[in-house]
Amino acid sequence: MSSLNLDDFTDLIERPDGGVRRDAEARRERQTVPPGALGRLDDLGEWLAAAQGTVPVRPIERPRVVLFAGDHGIAGLGVSARPAGTADQLVRAVLEGASPAAVLARRLGVPVRVVDMALDCDPAELPAEVVRHRVRRGSGRIDVEDALTAEEAEAAFLVGVAVADEEADSGTDLVVLGDVSVGGTTAAAVLVAALCGTDASVVTGRGGRAIDDLAWMRKCAAVRDALRRARPVLGDQLQLLAVVGGADLAAMTGFLLQSAVRKMPVVLDGVVSAACALVGQRVAFRAPDWWLAGQNSGEPAQAKALDRMALEPLLDHGVTVGEGAGALLALPLVQSAAALAAELPVTPEPTPEADPEHTPGPEPVASGEE
Repeated sequence: MSSLNLDDFTDLIERPDGGVRRDAEARRERQTVPPGALGRLDDLGEWLAAAQGTVPVRPIERPRVVLFAGDHGIAGLGVSARPAGTADQLVRAVLEGASPAAVLARRLGVPVRVVDMALDCDPAELPAEVVRHRVRRGSGRIDVEDALTAEEAEAAFLVGVAVADEEADSGTDLVVLGDVSVGGTTAAAVLVAALCGTDASVVTGRGGRAIDDLAWMRKCAAVRDALRRARPVLGDQLQLLAVVGGADLAAMTGFLLQSAVRKMPVVLDGVVSAACALVGQRVAFRAPDWWLAGQNSGEPAQAKALDRMALEPLLDHGVTVGEGAGALLALPLVQSAAALAAELPVTPEPTPEADPEHTPGPEPVASGEE
C-alpha cells in the first residue's frame, strides 16, 4: 500500500505572505514613479516580495530551467508531427545548445537541467545525470492502456518532489519549468478536459510542431478515448496521472507541489506544465499562488487550464516550440519587475514634525508671565 498521501500538500503549502505584499504595495505608493505607470510590473514586483517574504524584493539571481522529458505511447497513433519515440533527439539538441530554449538560456545566463523520466531510448546514449531518475522506457498508449502502473506513477511523482528539494537546497530562487516530449500535448489535453469537464474538441490543439487536419482529427479521437478512461478516476489525482498522464507529467506535478511547499516560485511554459499545474491545484488549492504563467502558447487546453487557475500569461507571442522557451522569454520581465521594485527611489515616510496637519501651536505661557 502506498505511503504517499497527496492531502498532506494542502496542509504544507501556505500562501505567499499577505502582510509582506501589503508592505510592498505601500512602498510602491511612495516610489517616485507614479503607481500604475509600470503596468503589470508593479503586480509582479509585489508578488515576488510576498513570495520571498521581504521588502524590498531581492533580485532574481539564481534562476534555473528544469525540463522533464519523456516519450508517450499515444504518439504512435500519428497525433504528433514528430515520429513516436524521438524525444531523445530533442533532449540532445538541448544538451548540445542547439535548441531554442538552450540558445535563450545561454543568452540569459541561466543553467538548464534535463530530467529523463520516460525517454524511449537506451539510457547509455545520454549523460548519467540526465537518465538517473528514469522510471520506465516510454509511457503507455493512454487511449487503450494506462500510461503507468500505480507504482511507477508514485515513483515519478516522488522524483519531481526530490528534484524540487534539490533545487531549493542549492539556492535556486526561481524555476522556469518545461517539458521535452513527443505526445505530451495529447496527454495534457486529456488531463485538462477531464479536470475542466469539457469535450475533446475543445482542448485539442495542433501541438508544438503544427499538425495537419487529419492528424488533428486523430488527436481528437485519441483524447476522446483517453478521456473516457480518465473520468472514473478523477477523485484520485495520482491515479489520474497513472491512467492518462505519463512519467514526465507525474514528475512535473510533484515538482510543482513541492516547489510551493519550499516557497520557490515557478514560471510555467506551455500546455504540458499548465496541465500538471491544474492537477496540482486539485491536490492543494493554494499551490497556484506560487506559479506564474510565462506565456500563451495558443494551445486551447493551456488557455482552459490557466483560466481555471486564474493565471494570466505574461507574454503572448504564440511560442509553441516547448522546452521552456516561451517561459524563458518572460524571465527578463520578472527580473525587471524585481529590479524596479527594489531600486526605484522612494520618498521618505512622513513624520509627525513634517506633517502640516500636526503643526504645533504656540507654547503655553507660564503663570504670572505676559
